[in-house]
This record gives sequence, C-alpha cells and structure tokens, in this order.
Amino acid sequence: MKKWLLPMFMMVALVLAACGNSDKGEENIDKGAGKDSSAETITYESETGPVEVPADPKRVVVLSSFVGNLLQLGVNVVGVDSWAAKNPNFQDDIKNAEVVENTDIEKILELEPDLIIGLSGIENADKLAEIAPTVLFTYGKFDYLQQFIEIGKVVNKEKEATEWVKDFEVRAAEVGKKIKEKIGEDATVTVAESYNKQLYLYGENWGRGTEILYQAMGLKMPEKVKEVALEPGYFAISQEVFADYAGDYVIFSTFMDQDNAFTEAAWFKDLEAVKNGQLFEVNGNVFYFNDAKTLDYQLDFFEEKFLQ
Repeated sequence: MKKWLLPMFMMVALVLAACGNSDKGEENIDKGAGKDSSAETITYESETGPVEVPADPKRVVVLSSFVGNLLQLGVNVVGVDSWAAKNPNFQDDIKNAEVVENTDIEKILELEPDLIIGLSGIENADKLAEIAPTVLFTYGKFDYLQQFIEIGKVVNKEKEATEWVKDFEVRAAEVGKKIKEKIGEDATVTVAESYNKQLYLYGENWGRGTEILYQAMGLKMPEKVKEVALEPGYFAISQEVFADYAGDYVIFSTFMDQDNAFTEAAWFKDLEAVKNGQLFEVNGNVFYFNDAKTLDYQLDFFEEKFLQ
C-alpha cells in the first residue's frame, strides 16, 4: 500500500515508529525485498537518470553478461542469467545463486535483492525497479573496459575497477607485444564459433576474446572477416566456406552440449590453421563474455597458446 494512501493518523504512527526503530527497513511495495531505510546509499547517473543504489550492496541480481564484473569486485550475486550459470569459471562464486530471467518477477522478489543490474530494453523493467534499485545498460554504449568501471561505480567500487583496468591494459599490451614478436606483425587471427549447427565469425567487440586480440593487442583480423563481421559484430557462414575466412591463427569456440562432430570432418582437418597446430579450441561457455573475470582467463589462455 502506498504511504500517500494511508490516513493521516496512520502516517504519523509510521513516522514515529520509524524514529523509534532506525534499523527496520522501509517496506517494499509487496514484501519489503531489498530496501533498507537505514542503509547508506549513493547515486549512480544511469542512462535514464539518477538511481539511488546501496553503497554496499549485499544481494545483487544480474540479468545480463555482467556477472563476472561483479564477481571480480567481490560483490555477492544472488541471481544470474542462464549463460552465466553455465560458465565453469563462475561456478564456485555463484553456487548459491538462482538462475532467473527478467520475466521471473516473483522469483526475483523472493531473492530479496538490494540491487538489480541488466541490459536496457528488457521487459518488466518498471516492475523490477519496484523490487530494488535497477540499473540498465545499453550493450556497446561503453567499451568493454569502461563498462567494468561503470559497474564499479554502481556498486561503489570505482577505484578498484579503475585500478584493475590500468593493470590489465599493461598486462595485455606486454603479452600482445610478445605474441607479435613470435607470430609476426602480419599474421592474422580469426575468432569463430560453432553453435546450433551454425558457424559465426566475430568482429572486435563481441566477447570470445575479440576485445583482447584486436583492441588490446592489436592483432590483425583477416580482411574477409573484417568486411562482413567488423561493423555488425558477428556474421553467420556455412561450414563449407569457413576456409575462406580462416586466418593464420583461429580461436574456435565450441560448446559441450552441442554436436561438434564437424571437427572430424575433412573440411575442418584441411584448414591451414589446423594443419599448422594454430587453431586453438576453447570452451564457448567460458569465452562467451568480456567481463573482467573472463578477460583475465582469456589473457592467460592466449599467453599460453600463442607463446608455448
């Protein structure tokens, strides 16, 4: 029940009760989930305007690809999307988290979050905001490193996020320099993925390690891949023409729950990168994202594979 609907004498009683017991949380619209009138808050300037969020969030629901950013900052996550739930690198940190979607209003309410983070344009954004402070981001509005800093701002850990970014940029540049020295300045790298019997090529900002390879390290993308995938971010092709897009090196994502029998097919084995031992197969569930935790994993992987 909205406070402005209460009779005046009840309003007075509520105010007196609040003064006499400052640790009691302010009641939420339905059941008091995630809101505490005594908790310290900060204001985050979101895309849609200022949002008052907890200064030290304890129960965060993440409805997007940002889970690894929260985990990197040591923030407790109680709700995650299905893709994050499948990431082996996240398992220890989210073992007690529930898998939810933006349509699971009742389920999210039961988690009693004090903060919700997701992507803009999602259904039920207004209902989510009634449960807890909700911050939504447009994918691609910030580059992958600034996005982490923005997440840091939301959870009052901007300093930690900024320090990590500076350190990561140095580490990635150093590894990139060593890789270029080994494979040559003109060597090309293709990032591809097999999913649901379809092959995809990726540009420079669509996860799968693309941000590190092309942006942080400055490795070269094959011209044919650049023509079709750079602007849209990804491009679907048939297996039969993959050889035309494969660079000197190939980062190839596959998923354990998919049919990957094609790796035994003649067209696959005939790829120059395969013949030269320069196709590096990766777990798609691990490489899918571009959050800070995943970036650390990807950087270690590239250092090991390219420089072995």
